[in-house]
Amino acid sequence: METRAQFITLDGIDGSGKTTQLNVIRDWFAARQMPVVFTREPGGTPLGEKLRELLLDPQTRVSLHTETLLMFAARRQHLEDVVLPALAQGIHVVSDRFTDATFAYQGGGRGLPAAEVEVLENWVQGSLRPDLTILLDVPLEVSVARIEGSRDKDRFEREDSDFFARVRAAYLQRAAQSPQRYAVINSHRDKAEVKQDIEAVLDRLFRFAETEKQPAHE
Repeated sequence: METRAQFITLDGIDGSGKTTQLNVIRDWFAARQMPVVFTREPGGTPLGEKLRELLLDPQTRVSLHTETLLMFAARRQHLEDVVLPALAQGIHVVSDRFTDATFAYQGGGRGLPAAEVEVLENWVQGSLRPDLTILLDVPLEVSVARIEGSRDKDRFEREDSDFFARVRAAYLQRAAQSPQRYAVINSHRDKAEVKQDIEAVLDRLFRFAETEKQPAHE
């Protein structure tokens, strides 16, 4: 029996290992031959990628409100062109970052009130929320050390450790408030252990999705 298309997001502080774990998720879907689209934010569309380049450029000088609006502009185009059409066709979607990143970076990191982010979230997304958010978490010192090891730091990676401490705290706070949607995974462990945890989370999500579709027994 076919399941409803699932919207999955992978998020976490810089240096949490998202690139590595995205490959784990790709392999999981490929092994099961399930239709899936992988995408990212900001980005995912021609317009979104141009905005991504602008937002990550260390030379960009922009106010917090403008930065947040640009994030949501990219997001709306992403939803219209990629996410919503795929879900409507029964294709699962996995996005590298989504609105949780705005709450964490522009909200926690830069200090924009969560209520202001929520207004934009509701306007841009309507009722759409991810079915599952896999939140990769590492200790702050690990994140900072990995960022410092980057040769070319983008506009966000150039922020100080206090900024990333606030970002991490915002992510963990959101996960604690909605435990049914988030799977917080400590990615500062052996790769095989992290892989096993992510696969278990995906197995559980799709078992639940299948259960929802099955008729109740009288």
